[in-house]
Amino acid sequence: MSDTPQDPRRRHSTPVVDGPGKAASRAMLRAVGFTDSDFTKPQVGIASTWSMVTPCNSHIGELAEQAREGADAAGGKGVVFNTITISDGIANGTEGMKYSLVSREVIADSIETVAGCEGFDGLVAIGGCDKNMPGCLMGLARLDRPSVFVYGGTILPGKGHTDIVSVFEAMGAHSRGDLDLIELKQIEETAIPGPGSCGGMYTANTMASAIEALGMSLPGSSAQNAVSQEKRDDCRRAGEAVLTLLERDIKPSDIMTREAFENAITVVIALGGSTNAVLHLIAMARSVGVPLALADFTAIGKRVPVLADLRPSGHYMMSELVEIGGIQPLMKTLLDAGLLHGDCLTVTGQTLAENLAEVTPYPEGQAIIAPLEAPLKAESHLRILYGNLAPEGAVAKITGKEGTRFSGTARVFGSEEEAQARINDGSVVAGDVVVIRYEGPKGGPGMREMLTPTSAIMGRGLGSEVALITDGRFSGGSHGFVVGHVTPEAFDGGPLALVEDGDTITIDAEADTLDVAVDETELERRRAAWQKPQPRYTRGVLAKYARLVSSASTGAVTDHAE
Repeated sequence: MSDTPQDPRRRHSTPVVDGPGKAASRAMLRAVGFTDSDFTKPQVGIASTWSMVTPCNSHIGELAEQAREGADAAGGKGVVFNTITISDGIANGTEGMKYSLVSREVIADSIETVAGCEGFDGLVAIGGCDKNMPGCLMGLARLDRPSVFVYGGTILPGKGHTDIVSVFEAMGAHSRGDLDLIELKQIEETAIPGPGSCGGMYTANTMASAIEALGMSLPGSSAQNAVSQEKRDDCRRAGEAVLTLLERDIKPSDIMTREAFENAITVVIALGGSTNAVLHLIAMARSVGVPLALADFTAIGKRVPVLADLRPSGHYMMSELVEIGGIQPLMKTLLDAGLLHGDCLTVTGQTLAENLAEVTPYPEGQAIIAPLEAPLKAESHLRILYGNLAPEGAVAKITGKEGTRFSGTARVFGSEEEAQARINDGSVVAGDVVVIRYEGPKGGPGMREMLTPTSAIMGRGLGSEVALITDGRFSGGSHGFVVGHVTPEAFDGGPLALVEDGDTITIDAEADTLDVAVDETELERRRAAWQKPQPRYTRGVLAKYARLVSSASTGAVTDHAE
């Protein structure tokens, strides 16, 4: 092996397997299937998030094999390895949900760790759930080796046009007495018909669309059914594409530019996407050294309308958007209107404009994507709010269907469980602003999603009559008058820690403010009496995360400079 010619694409694998001094390395690899010729090929790591833990990822093992075969067919040597995933849909409303956002950091760390150790020259990462997608992108960005991300694909609708959020809201309807146990069980049994990510424009489909707009997925990857020939072909092409990227030395840092992130934000807004996109896009940008802040979502939101009538606030599901062409025609419309940067490089090796050049419009008569001249909402639904309750910002998803202003009486809870119990027993009533605090990145720890309480509020018929604010966050399936990511978080002594039952709280999504009607003198009195709570965890991954994590306003990341 000492006479092996240097292949410029083998920037990282050469020192691992070439020469007599690496005989031991080659011996190990022969045992997993390498042959003499494989040692001369660029190695492509295939990061698979396959797991039986969740339907979002239960099919990804097969997709990883397709990507490996694509890399092999294009002249590389594909090597599949796994990273973890968790299930928000299963863990929501439990203590286990505290591990959800933490898993994003673990996934990024694990991909960086394996690829850095093994000397992969390029990578394909395949994700299918809220946190493993941004986690994959963060790992790829840190490594900065030619890479392609593949979305695992969306689930099909359940019986009666149902999905996982239908089940959560049915639970709320049952607690109110509107649904008996048999009806609840029928929805439970039929809402999730097979593999794939949650079916609305929830966080998974939001992030898949954002990553395609960012240029890190092949065109069309974000809008394919999980179980389909199109998705298998997408994976195979991704494996092939990495070899082209290696040939041209195109890396994530060449693609994930400031302008590319602006494209991603634009598409998220047009689709009516999840608030989690704010958290994740900021985190992904930090991983590649691109400055991105809350203010950027406000600035872009002033010029980009909401066009998609997709769940949770709308009617349609991702599989129905797939049927009419996915997000490519939408992106072509936005590009033609001057709302996207067409000169951004993508994983095809071409620019975004070149990728979209031959894209045809949506079919006549479709009702999923509104025309630019008649949008569902003229400005962004993602509102960044500031005020005496959120001096460093908070994130709301206000579609306008719930109104744009809410003023009500604070009902304060120190955890999600406390709030959920009072929602279920009817203690929370019309006119209340439910305050759930000490659920932020440090305080939770882990910044749990509040899908269970928001779904309970909707299920009890209080969606337009009760608001909810928290230093935690929301599932992409949450809707109603909800505000999350309140910073500074209560655990750090943020103003949310000072709110008392009976205070008047006002959410104004036109002025973009979040305020409590308590004067500064009284707030200072309360601040002097406040005592920082003890950490809920002192050992293990949650404790480590709480010690390392940054504010939600900067992406809630653990990989950051002090």
